[in-house]
Amino acid sequence: YDLVLMDIQMPVLDGLKATQEIRGSGHTAARSVPIVAMTAHALTGDRERCFEAGMDGYLTKPIRKGELLELLRSLRRAVGSI
Repeated sequence: YDLVLMDIQMPVLDGLKATQEIRGSGHTAARSVPIVAMTAHALTGDRERCFEAGMDGYLTKPIRKGELLELLRSLRRAVGSI
């Protein structure tokens, strides 16, 4: 995959735990693919928790086209593969 859009609030395994498992896996590609948090509930500290879990970006729902495009541009500059 070139990019993962990770919902934060999922049943059983939330996006933070899923990201930690992906980042902790033994697969080089899984550790390097950009992961962007997506959440409808933007609470104080959520953004920081997402980055601490290993995510590379953060978007709130509803997704705004301009914000998504700017995030993709910044990830492309940082990673070079998107």
